[in-house]
Formats: sequence, structure tokens, C-alpha cells
Amino acid sequence: MAGTFKFELVTPERMTLSQDAKEVVVPGLEGDFTVLPGHAPVISALRPGVVDVTLADGRKTRIFVKGGFAEVDAEHLTVLVERALEVEGMDAAIIAAELAVAEADLASATDDTARLAAAAALDRLKGLNA
Repeated sequence: MAGTFKFELVTPERMTLSQDAKEVVVPGLEGDFTVLPGHAPVISALRPGVVDVTLADGRKTRIFVKGGFAEVDAEHLTVLVERALEVEGMDAAIIAAELAVAEADLASATDDTARLAAAAALDRLKGLNA
């Protein structure tokens, strides 16, 4: 279908999503970036945040990721993440559990990079809880 590209979201357990998409906003390490059909090739590390997906049929979905990598070319976007949670499916208990994990990660962080990643995850999760 013209005007779309293949979007795949992969965790260690499974292929979480494999659909044609019109647009995906990805939380890159240097800031959010939007992937559209025909995007220039790029590989980016991801920070904790929300991947906003507009599917080929116009439906939208939001997925919280704790970091990972994105690989883009003109016809594909593959996002590889350790953990992915659909924002719409996250209730207060799930968010509280994820906050507890992020707080523990922050407390046990041994270097600035780990501290920044854990603090970013906490910040994004608190934003979802609002």
C-alpha cells in the first residue's frame, strides 16, 4: 500500500507488533523523531518513552518502551526493546509496578548513563500516571 511502511516492534519474548504504518514517533536518545514512508536509513538508540504509532487504517496505538534500538530504512522500521507495554492497557497497578522497578533501577544505578535512563523511565511513567 502506497504511503505506508512495515513497522515491527520486537521484544526478547516475541514480535509484539507487525503492521503497516503511516507514521511512527520514536523516543530517540537525542529526542523524538518521526518516521514516515521513504525515511532515510538510520539506527538510533532509544530512551524510555512512548512510541506513537499511526497504522495504515488510521488507528493509533501508544506503546511505552524502556529503551532499546530503532532501525529505519525507506520501507521498514524495526524497534527492538527489552520491554513494551501498550499504554491503553496499563492500569494504575501496572504503572505502580513499573514505577517500583524504575525506582529500584535508579537506586542501584552505578554510573551516570544508568542513572539517566532510570530517571527518564521514572519521569515518563509518572507522566502516564497523571
